[in-house]
Formats: sequence, structure tokens, C-alpha cells
Amino acid sequence: MPFAGLGLHVILAVLCAIHAIRTRQPLYWLFILFAFPLLGSLVYFFGVYLPNSRLERGAMKAVSAAAKVLDPKREVREARAAFDDAPTAQNQMRLAAALLDVGEADEAARQYEACLHGPFASDPDIRLGAGRAFVDCLRYAEALGHLEPLRSERPEFRPEAVSLLIARSLAGTSRNTEARAEFESAVARFGTYEAKAELAIWAYAVGDTAMADGLSAELDKIAARWNSLSRELNDPVAKRLAAARSLAAKSA
Repeated sequence: MPFAGLGLHVILAVLCAIHAIRTRQPLYWLFILFAFPLLGSLVYFFGVYLPNSRLERGAMKAVSAAAKVLDPKREVREARAAFDDAPTAQNQMRLAAALLDVGEADEAARQYEACLHGPFASDPDIRLGAGRAFVDCLRYAEALGHLEPLRSERPEFRPEAVSLLIARSLAGTSRNTEARAEFESAVARFGTYEAKAELAIWAYAVGDTAMADGLSAELDKIAARWNSLSRELNDPVAKRLAAARSLAAKSA
């Protein structure tokens, strides 16, 4: 039995050593692992392997998600406090993004507008954030005023996000022929759940239930195969799609 135990210690040390070599850890870990097989393996596992593992990242995401549920406006408070203490452009951008994430689009738009008059006025992230905020607070014409120049000047920057926001802005300004073309272009180019869902939402809004129902059936099949991360990433647009589908059913 002692030999079996010793063999297990060595196997654990070898596995940790392989991980250390593959992830380019400092070479002193090899000495520790083989000089002290059991203790060294435990120290390596908890000190190096676990913090970089999927399990740890998943746990951190779960903790972050739980914190948002329990205190959804914590980041807004912290960002506002940071901006009050040091009213820099970076802190104002952080505040604007935090406000947008919790649905306070009107104030987020005001913060982004202020950023757009400063030294970072041409920053693509700010312009995209401003576009999102203006779309969320239904200021579609102003959104187009930021999004269309952004795409013209920086066509490589977040092309799907820019395209979908432009499409929603076109729809919001009753330019439905252009909106349809933009949505369909996004679906053809990117083929993502979000692009198809946005097209379906628009189709429900304009009464094209045949297209909307066809897309919804396809999207339901995609959603059935999601893992937890995919579900979390697509949750906002999935909720909007469900709301659009429910409204269309009530109106039928």
C-alpha cells in the first residue's frame, strides 16, 4: 500500500509538471513538484492550476452574476463616486456604460453626449455606446448621426453591432425599406442569433408574421442547444424577441 501511495503522489506531480511546462510556468515549479511530490502538487493545484481553470472562471462569473442580481446598481454607484472624485473622461465613460447596462438610457445618453464633446469625441467605443444609448431611449435620428459616420470612418469596428443599431434606428425613423435591407444584410453577413432575432423583432413590429414566425422557430431550435454562457450573452435580445412575439399574438 505505501508503494501505491507513493506512486499516486508521483503521478500527481507528473500531471502538474506537464501543466506547468505547457503553460510556461517558472521552472522552479518542477523542482518543487518532484522534491515534495504531495505537498508541491497541492500547492501547485491551488496556487496555479485552479485560479486559471474553467472551474474558477465559471465560479467567478457565477459570483459576478449573483452580485448583479443582489445589487444591480453597485457598478453605477461606484462609477458615479469615481467620477465625482475625479471627473475625467475615462470615469465619465465608465459611468455612461454602467448606466446603459442597468437600463438608464436617458442619463447614459447625456453622459455619452458630454464625452463626445471632449478629447475622446472620435473614440469608436464612445460613439457606439452613444448610439446604443440613443436607440434605447428612442432618439433614433441622433443615433444615426453617430452610427453612420462611425461605420463610414471605421468599417472594421464592431460591424455587426453597428449594423444592427443602424437597422433599428432606420426602423425607428420609419425608413422600413432601408431597415429591412440592413437587417437582412446583417443576417446574411453574420448569421448570428442576435441578427436573426433583431430581424424577427422588426418583422413582428411591421406585421410580417410569416417571416417572424419562421425566424422564431429557427431561433427556438438554436436556443435549445445553448449552454449557460450562450444563454446569458443572448438574454437581452431573447427577452425582446419573446416580448415582440407575445405582443403579436395578442394583436392577432
